[in-house]
Amino acid sequence: MAKPVHSMVRVLDEERSLKYYRAAFGLEPADRIAFDDFTLIYLRHPSSPFELELTVNADRTEPYQLGDGYGHLAVVVDDVAAEHARFERENLAPGPLRELRHDGGVLARFFFAADPDGYKIEVIQKGGRFG
Repeated sequence: MAKPVHSMVRVLDEERSLKYYRAAFGLEPADRIAFDDFTLIYLRHPSSPFELELTVNADRTEPYQLGDGYGHLAVVVDDVAAEHARFERENLAPGPLRELRHDGGVLARFFFAADPDGYKIEVIQKGGRFG
């Protein structure tokens, strides 16, 4: 049986990305492995063993083109409205708070944010299928 362990995104500026993921989601480096031409930084939250792997290519000077294939990462929070307000206070540029309805009920309350490289992160109210 397969166990998901991480998702990877390529980032242009290591420090800028670390600062964002720490402020936005409380992710801290769990490991940092430097090679001659790239560095891997594994970020983790204390509540989960799943990691976000940041790949920093040493010679990269141009922002990455995300194309039309990338979707988003998703995290759950206990109080999405409070997180949305915190993102606004900390200038983390959240999108609007939204509801996704299905069969007459609320399936999810959420907002999207984007990291410094433009990767989207969905912040979802904990509960239901997102418990």
